[in-house]
Parts: sequence; C-alpha cells; structure tokens
Amino acid sequence: MLLKNAKLYGKAGRWNIYIKDEKIVSITSFSSEDSIENDQTIDLEGKLVLPPFVEPHIHLDCVLTAGTPRWNQSGTLFEGIQIWSERKVVFQDTKENIKNRALKALNMQMKHGIQHVRTHVDITDPSFLGLEALLEVKEEVKPWVDLQIVAFPQEGIYAYPNGEELLEESLKMGADVVGGIPHYEFTREDGVRSVKKTIELAYKYNKMVDIHCDEIDDEQSRFVEVVAAEAYKLGMGELVTASHTTAMGSYNDAYAYKLFKKLKQSNINFVGLPKANLHLQGRFDSYPKRRGITRVKELLEADINVCFGLDSIMDPWYPLGDGNLIRVLEMGLHACHMTGYNDIVTAMKLITTNGAKALHLKEDYGVKEGNKANLIVIDTDSEYEAIRCQSPVLYSIRNGEVIVETKPAITKINIPIFS
Repeated sequence: MLLKNAKLYGKAGRWNIYIKDEKIVSITSFSSEDSIENDQTIDLEGKLVLPPFVEPHIHLDCVLTAGTPRWNQSGTLFEGIQIWSERKVVFQDTKENIKNRALKALNMQMKHGIQHVRTHVDITDPSFLGLEALLEVKEEVKPWVDLQIVAFPQEGIYAYPNGEELLEESLKMGADVVGGIPHYEFTREDGVRSVKKTIELAYKYNKMVDIHCDEIDDEQSRFVEVVAAEAYKLGMGELVTASHTTAMGSYNDAYAYKLFKKLKQSNINFVGLPKANLHLQGRFDSYPKRRGITRVKELLEADINVCFGLDSIMDPWYPLGDGNLIRVLEMGLHACHMTGYNDIVTAMKLITTNGAKALHLKEDYGVKEGNKANLIVIDTDSEYEAIRCQSPVLYSIRNGEVIVETKPAITKINIPIFS
C-alpha cells in the first residue's frame, strides 16, 4: 500500500508512506513528479495522518444502559453508582447482552479512528459476569482493537463485602490493570488503605494501575497524593494512572504547588474526562459553579502526562456519548481555557501520544518507519482546522489494511450569492 501526498501531523511538507507486510517501510518526501506505482495507492491530497486515537477510559460493561432501571435525575456521580447497584439486583443481565453492548460501543469508537481502548469493568459482582464478557470481547476484537481491561471495584474495595478478594481474583482471571475508587470508601482511612492495596496488588501481579481518584468537588479529597507517593516508593509511576482527579480543581494553590512536586517525582499519568465530569461535577454548587475538571493545563506545563477520554456512552453516569474523541478534545480545550493557538495545534497529543503513554503502548505506536502500519487519516490538511471543524476520520488503517473508510457529507447551498 502507498499513501501518497500525506500531511504528517506536526510536520511541514507532504509525504509518501509506503506500507508492506503490515509495516511502515518508508516515509519519503512527496513530489508531484513522483512516478511510484503500487497495487493499492491512495492519494491523500494533503490530508492529515496521525497515529490511531487512544481511548484511555471507558466503561464498556455499562454502555447503552441509561434508563435501566431508572434515569439519573440529579446528574451526580453518587446517584449513578446507586442506580448501577440497583440494576445489578433488579435486571438480570447476561454475558451475551454485555458483549453485544460492548461491541456496539467499540463499533462507534472504531468509526472515529480509535484502535486502542482501556475499559474499566465492575468487579464488585461475585458472578464476574462483566469481566468474563469483556475478556471474551478482548480476544474477539484483537485483530482490530487493542483492549486493556481494568478490574474496577465500582462499589469500593472495603465498602463492598469481600471487595479485596474479588479484586485479586479478577487479576488472576486475566484483568490487565488494577483499579480503585478511594473517595467512595467509607472513611479517609479506608480510602488510603484501598490505594495501597491497589498498588500492592499491581506490584505483586505485574499489572498496571488506574484509579478513579478524587472524582468529587470536595477539596479535602486528596488521595492523589497517596497514589503518587506509593507509586514513587515502588518506582512504578509510569505504570500508574490517576483518572478524573476533579477535586484538584478545588484545591487551594498553596497545596497544589506542594502536590505538583510529588506528582512530577512520581511520574504517574493523568486522565481527564471533560464531557462526563462537566456533566457530573458542580452539582452541589449554586453559583459560581465549578468546571468539574482537573488542572490539565497546569499538569501539561509541569511536563506531567495527561490525556483525555470519554468515560461513558449512555449509561447511569452520562446520558450521551458516541465514541468521538475529537468532540471530547474540543470540549476539554474550552473547559481548561486552552484555546490559544499553540494549545489548539498541539491538542491532538491529548488523544494520541499522551494516551498511548498512559496505556504504556511503547512499541510500534506512532507513524514511523519500522512501526506497524497502524494510522488514521482525517479530513483536513491543518492541525488547527482539525479541531475547529471537528474533522472526521476518512481512513483507519490497521496492520496495513483499511478497516474503516468514511465518505464525507457533501452539502450544496442553492443560493447564488453563496455558490
């Protein structure tokens, strides 16, 4: 396959990308006089080429369940958890139902150029129905999507009966990542203990860590410092992710200054969830209302890895969502006051390379010679316009094969002055 006349993200000029045997064999400067012939040549006409989008935080076991058994009327995180708990009791789900919903969501994500997904799955369920379903899905979609599974104790490690035992068993069953939710435990002490247990289990079983951390507007919720400290002590920060950390938006600046030193030393990763947390947070405020998102801009300025994810697709926590990360990115830039020109033209790293780093995708990620031929093409020749116009994904290429192709809509305005 030859992709000719491509615009590489963040790089001037036009380029030819030659693919053979599932690899990027060469990337050479394009000339209009080139006479390279190939049995499968696609003239990209200057369209933008990037590595595949990375979804670092979704809940595939929960997708497409909004309204069952009831809708979240308050819009709060806590009502969402309560509804999910009720659903497990009153709605007899099946493994096949969970798989079908997850596959529908993955279909949405693939349509939008996603090839790497980290999904959390609720393991505060002695039947492990969701985990078993997602483990099967992981194998079935392997040719097209890399799926990481987080063993997530939705109702707490210590707030839920035998939660610690369920968490460890889920790792033995094949979960890739250890999860936690310290701000939902009964006490501060239990929250700290849950963080330590999560990281201890990850160290024991050679797993990664992704903790739902401080997803609350309470500025006294400070478990992220515990996550950073424990990761630092064990020297495993690059394998550890703190998701949400919305309380950081409520911390006073003196504490935040002290905290950032720990975060930088620890080398942990962060995931911001702009759409979901703008929806969930600030629900207990009158006015002014908090923005419901972590300190993304400040973390980036401190050279701490941050990426964006969607979190939910039509579940008890978030009633919308379609798998489109560029929409998440645009909303995040607004929420974080990152609409300066340089912020915009470099923003794609928040849903590509930064996400890959959080998921520890070290090998073969990126549009480089010698790497696997995994890449996407979006309908623009400009990094700036990609964000402004929410440019769609034209091609998603996996191991040298086009797995998704989109034909953009054509609009004709039948008014002479605009023709």
